[in-house]
Amino acid sequence: MHAAFLYHAIRAGLDMAIVNAGQLAVYEEIEPELRERVEDVLLKNRRDDATERMVEFAERVKAKGKAPVADETWRKQPVEERLKHALVKGIVDHIDVDTEEARQKCRRPLDVIEGPLMAGMSVVGDLFGSGKMFLPQVVKSARVMKKAVAYLMPFMEAEKSADAKPQGRIVMATVKGDVHDIGKNIVGVVLQCNNYDVIDLGVMVPAAKILDTAREKKADAIGLSGLITPSLDEMVHVAQEMEREGFRLPLLIGGATNQPGTHGGQNRAALSRQHCACARSIARGRPWVNALLNEQLKSDFDRKTREDYERLRREHAAKTEAKKLLTLERARANRTPIDWISYVPPKPEFLGQRVYVPGKNIDRRARPDRIHRLVACFFHAWELRGGRYPAIFDDQKDGQTSARTFR
Repeated sequence: MHAAFLYHAIRAGLDMAIVNAGQLAVYEEIEPELRERVEDVLLKNRRDDATERMVEFAERVKAKGKAPVADETWRKQPVEERLKHALVKGIVDHIDVDTEEARQKCRRPLDVIEGPLMAGMSVVGDLFGSGKMFLPQVVKSARVMKKAVAYLMPFMEAEKSADAKPQGRIVMATVKGDVHDIGKNIVGVVLQCNNYDVIDLGVMVPAAKILDTAREKKADAIGLSGLITPSLDEMVHVAQEMEREGFRLPLLIGGATNQPGTHGGQNRAALSRQHCACARSIARGRPWVNALLNEQLKSDFDRKTREDYERLRREHAAKTEAKKLLTLERARANRTPIDWISYVPPKPEFLGQRVYVPGKNIDRRARPDRIHRLVACFFHAWELRGGRYPAIFDDQKDGQTSARTFR
């Protein structure tokens, strides 16, 4: 019920919730009959007998016995499906066994990461992007991924030759104001496995530290990560500082990319193609770095990216032209003509102060609504809470307004 409630609440505009990640189901994986009955209860207008049907279903479940029986049927599936299930559900119990089985089937240990593990994380990303999975569950998935990668690391280290020269040095960080690092960590592991020297500065890293480290370590590229929308402003700040300080390094940024049509129209993504040529998925990190640091591939990659964004700019300009906006000169010419020189303001009925006393010079029966509205608007504008303002005159005693109504 909690998972279904959160799913619909997020689509309706929910911004924050406190949940127990250990007891939160994945909406997409709720048994269809149960999900239907739960939503019948949550969405009251669907049917009148929703409560009775839910109670009847609960009685059937209770009759099966109180001892919980773990569903292990997923263990009979192919190893690729088992890894995906473990990632989505956040199950670490069998991850070493399944990772080893997948390693035996693959040519290289890295193929396990870039194959079934990355496929499973893509499912997690899609569920999270559509509001069917929530951040605490994504954190559990990241723990499973981290354990699988830790199991594979000794095998990948053994593959490296002692005199292998790194393909490049990358400074990576989650920008200032953001603590999310799931995607950054996975990209870092993939790059390390492809013989890149990765300097991970962690989370909440200010721009000055990122650039100082890149200069000190003679980095070949900088990678920035962030999940929340304000992170984009910080990424822009880092890019501006790079230009100001004369950096000529590739800057890669990644994070929760915008997925139209999700969250009931709510955009909680940090990045989108309208903002930048961002790496839209973890799997894009390595090939982008390869292209940007390869002298033969870099110019072609740059040209294609610029052509792509020139097309996006033309499309955006076409939408603006369709609105047929007026020029500033024409807009000013259409302004309402007011002759302020010959304008004579009306003279008020009186000058000075006038004291209003309910019951004496205010007819309570004649114009209460107007007074109520004015008082209510005043208190609302000043964000004063706690009173039922239309009742302001209901507690009078001898023409005096009770202080209780102004709490």
